[in-house]
Amino acid sequence: MNKEPMTIRGHELLQQELKKLKGDDRPAVIKAIAEAREHGDLKENAEYHAAKEQQGFIEGRIKELEGRLSHVQVIDVTEIDAGGKVIFGSTVRLLDDDTEKEITYKIVGQDEADIKTGLISYTSPIARALISKREGDAIEFNAPDGEKSYEVIEISYV
Repeated sequence: MNKEPMTIRGHELLQQELKKLKGDDRPAVIKAIAEAREHGDLKENAEYHAAKEQQGFIEGRIKELEGRLSHVQVIDVTEIDAGGKVIFGSTVRLLDDDTEKEITYKIVGQDEADIKTGLISYTSPIARALISKREGDAIEFNAPDGEKSYEVIEISYV
C-alpha cells in the first residue's frame, strides 16, 4: 500500500486523538459498562446498551486511526528545498483573476483537508494546478462551479 502524505501538524492531531481515545475515552466507557451491569437485567438496560454502542464506536475509531497512522509519510516542508516552487505543505497566497480577492491555501493530506480553514487536499483540482508553480505564475483549473484562474502571489513553507 502506498504511503499517504501528511503534514507534521496533521500527524500530531491524529496521534493526540488516538492517545485520548485509548487513555481517556476507552477506560471511561469500560467503567460505564461495569456500572450499568451492576443495575441488573441487561436486556432492558438502556445505559448498558448505550455504553456498549459507544465502546464499539471508540474501538472502531482506534482501529481506523491506527491504520491511517501506519500508512502515512510525514512531510516536514521546512526541511525541503523547494526552490521557490509550490510543493506539498506549502502555504500559497493567490489572487482571484475574476474577483481580485486574495485567498490563502495550505496544501495538506486528504485526512487534514478543511476548506473552511484554508486547508486543501493535494488531490484537489486547485492543488494539482498549483504544484510546481512559482510566484507570479498563473493557474487555471476546472472547479465545480466552472473554470477558475488565479495568480500565485506568495509561497511560504511554514
